[in-house]
Amino acid sequence: MNSDNWVVQNLENALNTWNSKMAEVWTLLTTSPQSFKGGSIWHVILQINGAVKGIGLALLVLFFLVGVVKTCGSLTEVKRPEHALKLFIRFAIAKGVVTYGLDLMLALFDIAQGVMSTIMRSSGVGSAGKTTLPEEMITAIEDCGFFESIPLWAVTLIGSLFITVLSFIIILTVYGRFFKLFMYTAVAPIPLSTFAGQPTQSIGIGFLKNYGAVCLEGAIIVLACVIFSKFASSPPAVDTGTAAATMVWKYVGELVFNMLVLVGAVRMSDRISHEVFSL
Repeated sequence: MNSDNWVVQNLENALNTWNSKMAEVWTLLTTSPQSFKGGSIWHVILQINGAVKGIGLALLVLFFLVGVVKTCGSLTEVKRPEHALKLFIRFAIAKGVVTYGLDLMLALFDIAQGVMSTIMRSSGVGSAGKTTLPEEMITAIEDCGFFESIPLWAVTLIGSLFITVLSFIIILTVYGRFFKLFMYTAVAPIPLSTFAGQPTQSIGIGFLKNYGAVCLEGAIIVLACVIFSKFASSPPAVDTGTAAATMVWKYVGELVFNMLVLVGAVRMSDRISHEVFSL
């Protein structure tokens, strides 16, 4: 329903911002790093990863030697066939992790995307629902006179500001996840090279666990959106028996509360995913 009323237009613009950001959130969650923003960022990340891989291979030898020195009591122990074979296998595995680390990380990302697809398919929620103003509230606002509209302006400005701010907070959280994925991928060869030495392998394990947590953030965000869609399945009630300002205040207040619940859940996705990996 189109309206020339400033109060209605202001609220509708804020809700349109929220709807567009929520639609963008769902699009980003189902987008791979290779296709994000046309793939130009991923191309740069691949170049950085390739350049850093040379540093990672050099550090691989260093961490391997450090591991040999700290785990072997003497040179005689290194010469023992079973121990030498163990060291060789460790070095070969570590080199494979550094060389094919990118493939390993993409496999972890694909697993997380599969979890997201399963959540969407099982819940039956595949997109963000649109939030709109009820027609009875629009009619009540349009029927207000000039002096009755003054408190409506204040309520509308406050409500619209909250809705707009929450819209940008939620989209920034999702964009932040993508940037973390790119950063982890770019520098991956360096922490992965620590697998070459037994004393330093905990660094590589921690790196993979943190990267897995970042990938899982997407599934937690999807789960939060699904729970929110059921939590706020019915729109806030419109009390037509009250003054227009009171009606709008109650409606916008409940709407903002529902949005705060979703934004809070999305913001917690980072902490929840890290708790899953015991980080």
